This record gives sequence, C-alpha cells and structure tokens, in this order.
Amino acid sequence: MSEANIIFKTGTRSSRLAVVQTGNALRKLEEQFPQCRFEEVLLSSPGDRDLVMDLRESSNDFFTRDLDDKVLSGELDCAVHSAKDVPDPPAEGLDWFWLPWKEDRRDAIILPAGKTMADLPDRPAIGVSSDRREAYSLRRFPSAELRSIRGNIEERLEQLDAGDFDIVIMAAAALVRLGLTERISEWIPLEDLPPPEAQGTLCLTFRDGDERFVRMRSLFVKAVTFAGAGVGSSGTCTLDAMKALRRCDICLHDALMGPDLIDLLPPSVECVHVGKRSGRHSLPQEEITALIGKHARKGQRVVRLKGGDPGVFGRLAEEVDFLDALHIPYRVLPGVSSLSAASTGTGMLLTRRGLSRGFCVMTPRLKGGGTSSVAGDVRAKLPMVFFMAVSVTDQIARELIEDGVSAETPAAMVFGAGGDQSYTVSGTLKNIGEKISATSHTLPGTLIIGEVAGYSYETKWGALQGKRTLITSSAALQDKAAGLVHDAGGRPVCRPLIKLVPDSKALERVRHLDKYDWVVLTSPSAVRCFHELLRQAATDIRSLPKLVTCGGGTSQVFKEMDLAVDIQPTENFGAEGLLKTVEPLVTDGTRVLRLRSDKAGSGLAETLRELGAEVDDCILYQNEPIAYDSEPAFDAVFFASASAVEVFDSHWGADSLTGKTVVAIGQPTLRALEKRGITADIVGPEATVESSIEALAEYCVKLSIVEMIK
Repeated sequence: MSEANIIFKTGTRSSRLAVVQTGNALRKLEEQFPQCRFEEVLLSSPGDRDLVMDLRESSNDFFTRDLDDKVLSGELDCAVHSAKDVPDPPAEGLDWFWLPWKEDRRDAIILPAGKTMADLPDRPAIGVSSDRREAYSLRRFPSAELRSIRGNIEERLEQLDAGDFDIVIMAAAALVRLGLTERISEWIPLEDLPPPEAQGTLCLTFRDGDERFVRMRSLFVKAVTFAGAGVGSSGTCTLDAMKALRRCDICLHDALMGPDLIDLLPPSVECVHVGKRSGRHSLPQEEITALIGKHARKGQRVVRLKGGDPGVFGRLAEEVDFLDALHIPYRVLPGVSSLSAASTGTGMLLTRRGLSRGFCVMTPRLKGGGTSSVAGDVRAKLPMVFFMAVSVTDQIARELIEDGVSAETPAAMVFGAGGDQSYTVSGTLKNIGEKISATSHTLPGTLIIGEVAGYSYETKWGALQGKRTLITSSAALQDKAAGLVHDAGGRPVCRPLIKLVPDSKALERVRHLDKYDWVVLTSPSAVRCFHELLRQAATDIRSLPKLVTCGGGTSQVFKEMDLAVDIQPTENFGAEGLLKTVEPLVTDGTRVLRLRSDKAGSGLAETLRELGAEVDDCILYQNEPIAYDSEPAFDAVFFASASAVEVFDSHWGADSLTGKTVVAIGQPTLRALEKRGITADIVGPEATVESSIEALAEYCVKLSIVEMIK
C-alpha cells in the first residue's frame, strides 16, 4: 500500500482532560490511517470562559460552539468533543460520528483526599452539575446540602480538597483518562444512577459532505438492516430478520407485526416503537429517519423492523435515501406482505393457470391522507413486472412500445433476485433486450418496467463498499462471518468448503474425561465439536478437566457455552504461545487429552510429551470437502482454515484469485496459501473471524483514503 501524507487540523478544548482524551483518540486514528496526521488546535468554548453559569441552564452547545464554528468556516477540518456535550442535532452543516474507544460510563463518588465515607458530616455538602446527579444525591443522602459545581476536573478536585464540598459526583471516565483513578472513592452502579448514553464516549464532527471523513467513518459504522417482520404472527418473519434482531443494538419497530418478535431481542437492546396507524403517528417520518441516521453514526447495529414487506407501502425509499445521502451502508430483508397473506394465505390466488396471468397492486391513499382516482388511466401508469420473460424481453418491449408506452421508459432485468449472486441489467424499453442478450446469464430473471426501474439500492457505502466477500469457513462460522461482512457494508457469499465430521473414537475419549488433568483445544471449530460430544456423552460439566486453549478466539467459544477456560496465552496466540504458557505448569505425569482435526498434525502433542506430560493425541473431527457446481462471483475471499485453502485450490485453482483480495485467519492458513503460491493481502492481528473481517474492512478504507489524498 503506497504511503501519502495529509494533515487534518483538529480542534479540541484546552482543558487537560480534553487534550488527553483527544490526543489518545487521534493517536489511535493515526495507527489505523498511517497516511494521515492529526494536528491538534487548542481552543476554548463558552463553557470554559463562563464559570458562573449553572450547567443545567446552559445552551446545548455550551462546550462545542466555538470549535464547530471553526469547522464550519473551514479553519478546522474536524473537532473532537465529549459526545455528551454535542447538541442533538448538531449545528446545520455538520456531520459526525462516535469514535469506538470508550471508557466506563459509570459515575463515581469522590471524597476529599484522605477521607472515607465514615468521615462524612450529618449534612454533607455535595457538588452536583446535573438534575440526575442531584436526584441521586437526595436519594442517597437525604439530608445533604446540594451545591452547583463548575470548573475542569482538576479545579473541582481542588475545591473538594479545600473544603468547599464534602462529596463531588463526577463521570469516572474523566478520572480514568487523567490517571486519577485512585481518587474514586466509590463507583456508582449503573442501575442506581443511569448515566447518559454518551458518557465516556468521544464524538468527531466535520463539515457535511467531506468525503475524507465520510470514508473514515465507514470503518466505525455498521450497516442498518431494514427487515420485514411479516404479517399477523412471528411465523411470517424470515430467518434472516430473526438473526438480525438477535444481534442488533437498537430496534426501531412498527405496530403491524407479531408482538412476540420483540421477545427475540436480547435484554440489552433498546426497543423504540415508531409505528404508524391510520391517522395516528407515533413519530413523524422525518424523526424516524433522523433516528436511524443518529444511531448508525453512534456505531450501533440498527434494525428498522417494518410490518409486512418493507418495500410495499412502507416508506422504505425515504429512509434509504436519507442513508444514501450520508453514505451509511444498509441492507434490506424482504418480508411476507399482507398481499401474500390475503391471497395465497386464503386461496384467492392472484395467478391461477387459465384464469389470471397477473395482477395490479396500488393504494388509493395520497400523501397527507387524502384519496385519489384508481381509474384505468391511473392504473396504466403503474410499474409492470414480468416473470419468466428473459427469452421474450424483445417481444414484450416491442408490444408495449406499439401500445403507446414510451421507448425511453426505464427497464431492468433482475437476475437471481434474493440470492448472493444477484445482479441487475438496466436500460430502457428500447434497449433492454439488447443489453440482456449481451450478458452471460444462467440465473432466472424478473423484468421490471416503469420509472421505478431507474432506482436501485446503493451498495457502495460502508467500509467494504458492497464488495462480495466469499466466506469459505465451516458452517458453524458462516453466520458470524456473514454478519460482520454485512456490518461493514459488504455482500457475504457463503460457500463453506469443508464440513466437520466428529470422529467416533473421540466420543469414547470424552466419555472418560475423568482420566485427564487437561483438555487442549486450539480452534473454535474444535470447541464446537467437543461441546457436541459432551452433549452426546451426557457429561457432567462440573467435573471437566482444566480447559486449555491457544487464545481469545477459541476461549470465546467456550465462554458462549458458559464454560470457563483455565489456561490460555495472554499474547502470541497460537501453538507457540500456548506452549510458552503451559511450560512452567506441566509436571511429570500431567495427563493431557489433545483433541484436534485430522489436518492439525501431532506437533503440539509431541512437544507436550517432551515437557513431561502424558498425552493422548486424539482426532476430534475429520475435514470433508464440499463441492459446488460452479465458482461464485466474488471480490474478496476469507480463508478460515488451511483445509479451506486446499479445497478451494482443488475446486477452482489459484489463478481464480487473481485480482481478488485474500484474507487469511492465521499463520497455518497463511502457510497453506504460500505453499500454493498465493499471496495473502491481509492477516488479522488475532486468529479470529472478528479480527480477520475487521482487518479486511480497515484495509479497504485505507486504500481508498490513500487514493483520495494523492
């Protein structure tokens, strides 16, 4: 990757806290984008100059106004603020995003130096700066005298130690960032004093439309999911929509859906009802749209859950257009609409052989609630959709033109609709047939004619900018990898190249785990197979031997299964790090069960024996290849194992990777690629799915920023 240099003038307040937290964040940005340098410009704000105003009465831009004014004027490229200080919404002409590096959100009780809670007077003087802290203080200390406190962190501590207050309540994040954690006398539980969502978080503001920061932001935002909830009951919600609900951070949902869908949301997910019924709107559409953009820019996984199908009278276009303007990625999951429920679900089939070859769908409702004509001339202007029309497109176009439809009417053929290989051929009524004939196509096509055919979802936003990413891992990792690719604005192409088949001999070993002191597993797939064998053997997990892994990715799978790992490296993840970690722990006669795939090799077991352990080296599962009829289209490929590399090469050959971005999950996979003369563009810092896909996203963003600043 070529290097380039650009300096961004970055505004920050001049308090020590602001300088420290901004500096830390900017250094992390420079690590991710080495072609960029951020030059800090120290400024004051009204809140720094006016130390008398009670913060509860101050303007919402009290601590951001001067910095953002200079961003808008062009004197600064961007500014970094404490996110809780940023107005909602920010000043017109500004765009923004939250930075991902956060501190603990809790508030803390601070006492004078050397004092304890036992030293408090009967009527303590408490320094507060917000209504919520005041309410907490009165609940906790009913006899307290509440006083407004102002100044930066150091000034507040000076006032406290000078005897002006007996207690001060502050955001713990500020003290942590300043290295003053020892001044925290008591952490206040979140449930006792819920902090603002933004506490402990930083926000970067920049001029609306600055492509450099828009592209940088794409690394930190996740694709919004528009999901069809189906109609009537959760049974008509698709599996993809259910998966999206289970992994989101916030759900903005409509009213017309099965109420039990909300039960799928994890307890930590924020759930916001934004539904509309005839004449009764929970929120205006503009506010709903703004909410989607706001939460996406915070780096949250947003699901916009719509009743029925989001594209059928669901005002999806307005919400998608808003995200397109911000260059925020999204994906749309179709749903079962009331059209299908009312027709197919009742037997009133809209297409019946010999009776009906199609149907018309429209609404008499106008914007604002009025009604309009549904006469023939109005119906004639509706879009037309033709199924099974690929070979007769020219004939259809000719007949429509002869019938008076303009030859310039937009037309599009959608091939493989709904699949990961789908693509669209667009044109006009007069040339769509010619364009289709010039395309090599084997997938079924759906022809759409009308002004709507001139629109399409943008797939060029997000870190991956719509890149098709081939995921070759086993089925157990497909959902996780696909979700991360979706988050980054890519299109996952799921083709597991291997399936894991548990070895029957391993089950017998698992039935007699009481013979061992340790069980050693070194891959997430091995953990999943081990867990399945535990289930089959009806093993009492309370009596498991010590669990030993090679790093965080493998240990995380155990954690998801509510099993604690006893031994793992803290760095240098892999076999080498594992051996370094266990070497001082092995004694002569330590009984070890090493469970591995048939491809992993016996090297680790042999080294453990050399250290004095008694090792049973057991094949846990076999890697069996999966064959496909054809090679899929893709732009990048993620190899999650050496076995997948081997199968890919046997199926499609190394030459098919020419011009593609290649991602390897770790060193064994990298060596398998190199053995076949394939260069990996990316190896994640950790041998995990998350690290690998994040590294791919960062690689793509870096490349495009280099191109921007050349």
